[in-house]
Amino acid sequence: MNFKQTFRTAHPIIGVVHLLPLPTSPRWGGSLKAVIDRAEQESLALASGGVDGIMVENFFDAPFTKGQVDPAVVSAMTLVIKKVMSLVNIPVGVNVLRNDARSAMAIAAATGAQFIRVNVLTGVMATDQGLIEGCAYELLRYRRELGCDVKILADVLVKHARPLGTPNLTTAVCDTIERGLADAVILSGWSTGSPPSMEDLELATAAAKGTPVLIGSGADWENISKLITAADGAIVSSSLKRQGKIDKSLAEPLGTRIDPIRVSQFVEAMRRSKQSQIAYSESISSAPDPVLH
Repeated sequence: MNFKQTFRTAHPIIGVVHLLPLPTSPRWGGSLKAVIDRAEQESLALASGGVDGIMVENFFDAPFTKGQVDPAVVSAMTLVIKKVMSLVNIPVGVNVLRNDARSAMAIAAATGAQFIRVNVLTGVMATDQGLIEGCAYELLRYRRELGCDVKILADVLVKHARPLGTPNLTTAVCDTIERGLADAVILSGWSTGSPPSMEDLELATAAAKGTPVLIGSGADWENISKLITAADGAIVSSSLKRQGKIDKSLAEPLGTRIDPIRVSQFVEAMRRSKQSQIAYSESISSAPDPVLH
C-alpha cells in the first residue's frame, strides 16, 4: 500500500494528539484513565473536524531520552492507540519521542497503526538530549522482520536540533529518501509552532522528486493556503489548540485541548487552497498550444 492509499488522499492533513504525561514521566499524574479519556476526546475532535489521519505522541513526557523509552511508556501508548483506533475510521500513527522509532514500529505493528514519525532517520543531530544518530539501518530491517507495512514519515533536519556538520537541505532530503528509504519527508521550522520557509519547502519538494513532503510545524488556517502550494500535506497541532498554542507547563488544562472549530477552519482552508492549486495546474496543462503564424 502506498502513501496515497494509506491516507486515501495525496494531500493529507494529520492532526496530532499530545498525550498527557505517561508512567515514569516527571509529570505523570498517576491515572492512565485520564490519559486515555483525553486522547479519546482529542481524537474525536480531530476526526469530526475532517482530518485525514491522527498521530499520537508522548509530547508531555519531557525531558525526553535520546534512546529507548521505558517499557511502561510503550505499554501505555499501545493501550491508548488501540482505544483511539476503536473510535475513528481514519489512519492512526505513532511518534515516540525523542527518537525511539523501534518502539514506535513495534506499537504500530501490534495495534495495526498505519504510520510512524521518525525525528532522525539518517544523519546525526545535536539536540538537547545529546547527539542523536539516524536509525534507518535498524528500523527498516525491524519493519521487515515484523512483516508489517507501516509507513515511515521522517523529519529532515528536525526542529529543536542542529545537524552535526553542515549538510544542505537538498542533500539531507535525498539521503532521507534514497538512503533512509523514507515513505515521506517532513519539514519544520526551528521549533514547535514555527513554520518552515517557503524557500525550504520548495527546495525539499524539488529534491524529493515525487516523494511526499509534509509541513511538520507552524501551519495554521491563515498561512496554510500559502505553505501548501509548496508541499503535499501537513501535520498540525499547536494552532488547533483552544488558544491557538500549547500550554507546555500544563498549568492551564484547556490550553492543551483541541478546539473542534479550529480544526474545521484549518481543514477548510487547506482543502480550498489545494483544490484551487490543482484546478489551476490542470487548466494550464490542458490549454491548447499557441498557434504560430
